[in-house]
Amino acid sequence: MNPDILVIGAGIFGTTAALTLNERGHKVALMDPGPLPHPLAASTDISKVVRMEYGPDETYMAMTEEALAGWQAWNKLFSEPLYHQTGVLMVTKEQMAPGGFEYEGYSMLLNRGHRPERLDAAEIGRRFPAWETGAYVDGFFHARGGYAESGRVVTELLRIVKERGVTIVEEQTAVQLLEKNGRVTGVKTKSGEKYEAETVIVAAGTWTHELVPELKPLMRSVGQPVFHLAAADMDNFMPPGFPVFTADIANTGWYGLPLHPRERVIKIANHGAGTPIHPDKARKVPKTAERALRQFLAETFPSLLEARIVHTRLCLYSDTLDGHLWIDHHPERPGLVVAAGGSGHGFKFAPILGKLIADVVEYKRNAYKAKFRWRELGPDTAGEEAARYHGKNSNTDNADLAD
Repeated sequence: MNPDILVIGAGIFGTTAALTLNERGHKVALMDPGPLPHPLAASTDISKVVRMEYGPDETYMAMTEEALAGWQAWNKLFSEPLYHQTGVLMVTKEQMAPGGFEYEGYSMLLNRGHRPERLDAAEIGRRFPAWETGAYVDGFFHARGGYAESGRVVTELLRIVKERGVTIVEEQTAVQLLEKNGRVTGVKTKSGEKYEAETVIVAAGTWTHELVPELKPLMRSVGQPVFHLAAADMDNFMPPGFPVFTADIANTGWYGLPLHPRERVIKIANHGAGTPIHPDKARKVPKTAERALRQFLAETFPSLLEARIVHTRLCLYSDTLDGHLWIDHHPERPGLVVAAGGSGHGFKFAPILGKLIADVVEYKRNAYKAKFRWRELGPDTAGEEAARYHGKNSNTDNADLAD
C-alpha cells in the first residue's frame, strides 16, 4: 500500500475527505481502529440536527444552504433517504430581542431571502401540541432543515468509498506521527505497524489532539448527555406537529428531534458547556444530567415525564476553544493536515466537508477555509458558536463521571 494521502479517522470528516480526494484522482487510504462506523465516534449516532440558523454568523448559514442541496443529492445517492426535512422550531422563554441567538438567526434568514414563520405563545401551542405548558412565548419555525441519520450516513459513505477504490485500513490505531527530514511521512500504529504517505490527514475527532499534542491547549474532549426516550403515546412527537427543535438553547442547551422512523425513540440532548473527559475514559451520562432532563421535561413536555429512557450516551465533542472547525495544514510540520474540531455542530456540513478539506489539502481557493485556519487561541478564549449554552452547566460534572 503506497497511498498519496493517508486519512486517520473514518468519521464524517475523514470519510468525506477520502471520498472527495479519491474523486480528484488521489490514491487514498483511510485508517480507523474500527469497527466501522466506530461506535465511540461523535458521528455514530441515530441522528444529527441539520439547521441553517447560526445567529448573526452568515458564513455558517451560507455553508448550510449549500449543504442542504448536498443532503438532497445524497438522498438520491444512498440506498434510501437518510436526511429528513422536518423543519426546525426555535422557541424562547422571553421575547426575542436583538443580540439573542434566535432573533439574530431569524433576522439573518430574512436578510438572505428565507421565509421563517414568527410564532407567539398561542401559535406555538396551536401548531405544535406537545408544547402545552406555555413556558415558551416567542420563536419561529423554518421549514428548511431537519435531521440526518448520522451513523447510517457514515455507513453509506464508507460503502461508497470502498466501491470507488479507497483502501480501508481497519483495526489499526495510529499512536504516533512519523517524520523524516522535518516532514510528516506517515504513522506508527498501536500494534507497531508503520504506514507512509505523502500527506497525512488527522481527522480523528476527539482523539485528534492526542495524536497532535500541540493542539491540546486549543482543543479538548467534552462530553455532552444524549437521551433516547420511549413514551406510551407518541402521536404528539411526530412530524409535522413535532419537528426538530431548540428550547431557548443559548440559555439552556436543550434541543431535540422527533420520533425516529426506525429506532422509535425521541432524542433529547444538551449542547452546553459539557464536561472535559479523556476520550479513552469510560463514558456514562452522569446522574445530574438525568435530573436536569427531568426538570426540562417538566416545564416543556410534561407528557414525557414518565417516558422510559431506553438509551443514554455521552457524546464527546472535538471541541475547539472558540467553537469553530479546525481544517488546515500544520504551519510547522509539512505533510500534516488536521481536519477536526467539529465542536458539536460540524456534522450538518457533511456534504461540503470533503470539498473543503480537499481544497485545503490541494491549496485551492475555498470561500470558507479562512474561518477554520490554524490559529492562535488563548486559554481565556470564549466559545463563539451562537446556539450553544456557554455558561456553567449542571448537566454534567466530574464527580458523577468518576462514579
